[in-house]
Amino acid sequence: MPRPTVNRTPFGVHDRTDVDLWTLDSGTGVRAGILTYGGILHSLTVPDTAGTTASVVRSLATLDDYTGRNPFFGALIGRFANRIAHGRFTLDGTTHHIPANDRGHALHGGPDGFHTRIWQATADAGEGAATLRLTLHSPDGDMGFPGALDVTVTYTLDTTGTLAVDYAATTDRPTVLNLTNHAYFDLTATGDVLGHTLQVDADTYLPVDGDGIPQGPAADVHRTPFDLTAPRTIGERIALPDEQLRMAGGFDHCWIVRDPGPGPHSALRRAARLTAPDAARILEVWTTEPGIQVYTANQLDGTLADPAGLRHARHSAICLETQHLPDSPNRPDYPSTELRPGEVARSRTEFRFPHLAPDPA
Repeated sequence: MPRPTVNRTPFGVHDRTDVDLWTLDSGTGVRAGILTYGGILHSLTVPDTAGTTASVVRSLATLDDYTGRNPFFGALIGRFANRIAHGRFTLDGTTHHIPANDRGHALHGGPDGFHTRIWQATADAGEGAATLRLTLHSPDGDMGFPGALDVTVTYTLDTTGTLAVDYAATTDRPTVLNLTNHAYFDLTATGDVLGHTLQVDADTYLPVDGDGIPQGPAADVHRTPFDLTAPRTIGERIALPDEQLRMAGGFDHCWIVRDPGPGPHSALRRAARLTAPDAARILEVWTTEPGIQVYTANQLDGTLADPAGLRHARHSAICLETQHLPDSPNRPDYPSTELRPGEVARSRTEFRFPHLAPDPA
C-alpha cells in the first residue's frame, strides 16, 4: 500500500514573511493542502465513488485574495469563534473589549484574529498518516483578550482518508477560548450546495436576533425548518417561510450536538452528515465540541473566485464549524469557554468520507 507523504511549496510572501503550502497525501487518493497563512485548509481533494477526484472545499486563487477581503475561507478561527455580543465580556470582575467587526459585535476573534496570522509549521509522515503541526503565540491583550496564549493545531490525514484537526492551548492568565476551522464545503465542486442533503445530530439549536446573537436558551428543532434529525435537502429547507431564516438569509445558526451518553462529555461523536445530490461523495463531521455552526454562505456575492475561476456565489458552499456556543462568555448557562493557567484546552474534529470505505462484500 502506498505510504502517506507530505511536501512543502512556496505560496507567496506576506508582510515580508514567506507563506508555504503544505500538502498531506494519504497515499490512498485523499490530499489536503494547508497554508501557513491563517492555517487555511486550501484544498481537500477527495475521490467520488467513480474515482473522480476534486477538492470538496472552496478556496481562493492567490495569497492576495486571502489577505484581502476574505470571508474566513478555510481558516483557523480564534481566539473566539462566532460572535461575542458588543465585543464585550467580563471575566473575574474585569471587563474586556474586543474590536467589533460585525454589526457592532466581535466575530471570529476580531478583525486581526488567528485567520490573519502566519503559523509556524512542522510536518511528518509515517506508515499510517501524514501530519502538519501548526503553532502560534498570541500575546497578552491580543485583540483585547487577556492572557498570553500558546496554541497548537494539528492536521492529520490518515490512509482511510479521514482528516483530523486537533486543537490544544494553554494560557498564563484566565481567558476565554473557542477555536474552529471555517472550511466552505461543496461535495460536487460545482459551486452549489442547494441540492446537497444535510443531517445534523441535534435536537436543539440557538435562535438568534438580527445580528446573529443568541436570543436565549436552546430551542427544540422539531416542527421547525431546523429539524435536520433526518437528511433534508438544503435548498428546500432554507426556502421555508421562517423569520430566523429570513433574517440570516439561510442557515447561520448553532445546533447543540447530542450528548454522547455514558462516558466523558467530551467524547467524539457525529455532529453532521453531508451528502452530494448523487451520493457520489459523503462527508461526516465528528467532534468533541458541544456545538456546530451551520452556515450556508449567505453573504457570498460572487466577487471572489477559486483558482479555476469558479465564482463563490450565495449558497455555493456550506460551513460546518464545530465549536463552543456563540457569546458563551456572556452566557453562564452555556458550556464554559474559560481557560485558566495550568489547564490545557483540547478538542478534536474529524472529517470522514464514508463513501470511500471498501465494500464489505
